[in-house]
Amino acid sequence: MNHDNQNQYSAESIQVLEGLEAVRKRPSMYIGDTGSRGLHHLVYEVVDNSIDEALAGFCSEITVTINANNTITITDNGRGIPVDMHEKEGKSALEVVLTMLHAGGKFSKESYKVSGGLHGVGVSCVNALSSQLIAEIHRDGKVYKQEYSRGAPLSDVKEVGTTDNTGTIITFAPDSEIFTQTTSFNYDILAARLRELAFLNKGVQLSITDNRIAESSDNGDNEGNTGRHQEVFYSDSGLLEFVSYLDGTRVKLTEKPIYLEGNKGGFPIEIAMQYNTGFSENIHSYVNNINTIEGGTHLSGFRRGLTTTLKNYAEKSGALAKLKFDIDPSDFREGLTAIISIKLAEPQFEGQTKTKLGNSEVVGAVSQAVTTALENYLEENPRDAKLIVDKVILAATARHAARKAREMVQRKTVMSGSGLPGKLSDCSDRDPSKCEIYLVEGDSAGGTAKSGRDRTFQAILPLRGKILNVEKAMEHKVFENEEIRNIYTALGVTIGTEEDSKALNLQKLRYYKVIIMTDADVDGSHIATLILTFFFRYMQDLIKNGHIYIATPPLYLVKKGKEESYCWTEEERKAAIELIGKGKESNLHVQRYKGLGEMNAIQLWDTTMNPANRVLRQVTIDNAAEADRIFSMLMGDEVPPRRDFIEQHAKYANIDA
Repeated sequence: MNHDNQNQYSAESIQVLEGLEAVRKRPSMYIGDTGSRGLHHLVYEVVDNSIDEALAGFCSEITVTINANNTITITDNGRGIPVDMHEKEGKSALEVVLTMLHAGGKFSKESYKVSGGLHGVGVSCVNALSSQLIAEIHRDGKVYKQEYSRGAPLSDVKEVGTTDNTGTIITFAPDSEIFTQTTSFNYDILAARLRELAFLNKGVQLSITDNRIAESSDNGDNEGNTGRHQEVFYSDSGLLEFVSYLDGTRVKLTEKPIYLEGNKGGFPIEIAMQYNTGFSENIHSYVNNINTIEGGTHLSGFRRGLTTTLKNYAEKSGALAKLKFDIDPSDFREGLTAIISIKLAEPQFEGQTKTKLGNSEVVGAVSQAVTTALENYLEENPRDAKLIVDKVILAATARHAARKAREMVQRKTVMSGSGLPGKLSDCSDRDPSKCEIYLVEGDSAGGTAKSGRDRTFQAILPLRGKILNVEKAMEHKVFENEEIRNIYTALGVTIGTEEDSKALNLQKLRYYKVIIMTDADVDGSHIATLILTFFFRYMQDLIKNGHIYIATPPLYLVKKGKEESYCWTEEERKAAIELIGKGKESNLHVQRYKGLGEMNAIQLWDTTMNPANRVLRQVTIDNAAEADRIFSMLMGDEVPPRRDFIEQHAKYANIDA
């Protein structure tokens, strides 16, 4: 590891752009929101600083620990944040970094050539939004420490010991005044991000440990949870391993992934892609480790290079001669899993959320890199090349059939007068921001929901049985499915534009809340998963914009005479028995609800549909790549990965006998 530039990272490297006043007043401007997503974003910001040290060549190990008291400790073996006096500010450089917005070494090109994070606001934001933060710096043979509360230092930087190591240790407790929904960290969400970072930064070891006490299992054995609560992530081959990991749940079309790594246009480009027998396009793009979920110029360059190269090859081979209609660019991406990662010194992101790259010079560089690598691959692997071209032709044929099916969905609106499905019980309000629609399993539950609802703003659409598993179906089969057509028509959304045949137009969305309401049993969970798979693959913008929810009907009714209590968890059931029956279940009537049909309309309204009492779980995508892998594994063709997943997670699941 190169340490020649050690002296260049000092107090002089830290440039201050503005103060930290607004962070606590408007936290959502800086971390997205103050819910679960924003909470976990705090961890990412500190980890991003450590990753920047790794990108600069000074850090090889990063550890995240969820402590027993639900605080977080992030440790790295980088150079350590400078602690010497900052000449302009008259205080320690560490204090400048932790208390001033836009202060950091990221703005000095000599300290960092590439960096992620939120334009240098990262650690200071974390400090501002933490009730307590402790910074421990190992540097120049000494250990330094400073404590903060809600962004304010409680003392000066103190020298507390000596060390042979270098690095930074940040421990923080999220402020419950800011994070009013939850301050509890989710191990799986953090582990998925660290795994992603390990793939994106080969040669850097990231690990996570959860030291919170695991809940005891029914047999009192606590050993089973320990393996899940400590993981180490390390990748030697980066995106090559990443694409194999994501596609491990699918049937491969070609044996080996296509991989390229190079430096075009003065910046590093790394791309890995693999074709599978599926029908969905799964492309994930990153800039400086930031997942650019809205794409941008690097994604445009990739698509241009892929389309041009494959089309030229297919035309030269004569494979397109028999087609009676044109090939669409999307045909080249069906059944493709790809990851694009570039690292730029000065990325320009459109909007403040850093989800779309705007650097125009990137398009040509990425396109050229893809063209060169793909031309070589096709020439050296003629068998794979033929399989890919055949897949493209199949996709074009299916797209042609799907267009007719889509037109049928749109035409149905005109032909049926109101354009709404016959089974839909609509609401009277026409303001979509006030309206919600329940997707209900079966006519029986639909009838109960219809009777119990508030017809002013609540609509009911009963779905017959289990809808089509879109993970295994070709596109035209999806649009030919009556239940799916009914969902499209009821919601009022349209599909397909000249630029993108799968684009979703939400301008005429009729309900801002789309609520999946199924029975609280295995069948109900399966139906909910099928519906979620459909939304993830075909209406992902509804999820991203926060429109999809899952209703949570109660599991139990505990009753004694006129006294009753609905319970959503086993813990609530035990508490109700203690309260109403004084601990004796024999004195009580305890009913386990397995289906919505077991409740009458009034009960369903009181527990599951009344906004004053109900519990709605909003569906979000914390990590698009991991969500893609999970949906593919649970709903795809490959059985072994699904079996392994079920065996691994069965002890955490509630399975009805």
